[in-house]
Amino acid sequence: QVQLVESGGGFVQAGGSLRLACTASGRTFSNYNMGWFRQAPGKEREFVATISRTGGTTTYVDSVKGRFTISRDNAKNTLYLQMNNLKPEDTAVYYCKAEVTTVWGGSSNYWGQGTQVTVSS
Repeated sequence: QVQLVESGGGFVQAGGSLRLACTASGRTFSNYNMGWFRQAPGKEREFVATISRTGGTTTYVDSVKGRFTISRDNAKNTLYLQMNNLKPEDTAVYYCKAEVTTVWGGSSNYWGQGTQVTVSS
């Protein structure tokens, strides 16, 4: 079992910055592909960014490219999302996700509880 706890959300004006963190349980954090998702009011959860096990490969949804940076510190079992130049449309609950590979060749996804990010106009 993997437990994830997000932090760092809050209220910020448009153009401001926030840094989200997600701390994972266990000693195999470096084996997990990690990602950030978000869900705005009345909307479905959407992909934001992913990062590979060692941090060498990252992907982003087009709407956040150039503004958000995903990173990880495997020694601290922590995933980060640096969010700059925030826009009102970034307002959402942000969730971190761990993808754990199974011995059957598939994977299981684990989610944190979410942290609220509110960007005022």
